[in-house]
Amino acid sequence: MGTPAPHQGRGVLEGAFALLEALRLHGDEAGVTELAVACGVPKGTVHRLLDQLAAVGAVERRGTRYRTGPQLFRLGQGWQPHPGLRAAARLPLHRLRAATGASAVLTVLREDLAMTVCSVPGEPEPLVPVRDGMSFLLDTAAGRALRGPRRTAPLLDRETVMDGVACAAVPVRTPDGRTVAALAGVVRAGRPLEALAQAVTDAGLAISRALSRHAAPPLPPVVRR
Repeated sequence: MGTPAPHQGRGVLEGAFALLEALRLHGDEAGVTELAVACGVPKGTVHRLLDQLAAVGAVERRGTRYRTGPQLFRLGQGWQPHPGLRAAARLPLHRLRAATGASAVLTVLREDLAMTVCSVPGEPEPLVPVRDGMSFLLDTAAGRALRGPRRTAPLLDRETVMDGVACAAVPVRTPDGRTVAALAGVVRAGRPLEALAQAVTDAGLAISRALSRHAAPPLPPVVRR
């Protein structure tokens, strides 16, 4: 009598994650009515789930509106698409932004999309905001770098995907040659891309070198007696 059936627990979890996704899509904040419409569930259910999520810090309430909470942020920061990748990319991305003014964006392949896992906004930010967690299609230069054949030359995009925006992208590889991410520098259209492409290439190599330092040491050989 006191133990819920497995499908009931799964339904609660699905409802909670649907609310969190709806909050993300609404931007900064949303009210109960907006979330109920977005998720297609009764307002009473939304209110109850939000209270439970607020109790564990996954959401926080501001008046009659809700937004994602600090505990969800902390949990998200713990996700690593590849061991050491975000730590390896942090300094090269900031240096790329300082040297070029470009928005520096590191993406990984996730469910046939390019997902941003580390970013530093640059001068095209008002035109193309970059945020960690954003996903986009693979027709961009970064997307092609993620899924394309092995190559050394950077991929360039001159307003092919979006008017007013150009970028250069390179794959980021592990020491054994696997592509684990793509690095892109995004600028306003009209700028020459040769210098940007070289800076992105240098930053991508710096990330790869840092990844090699994060790699686990090889296991010692087994000594048979």
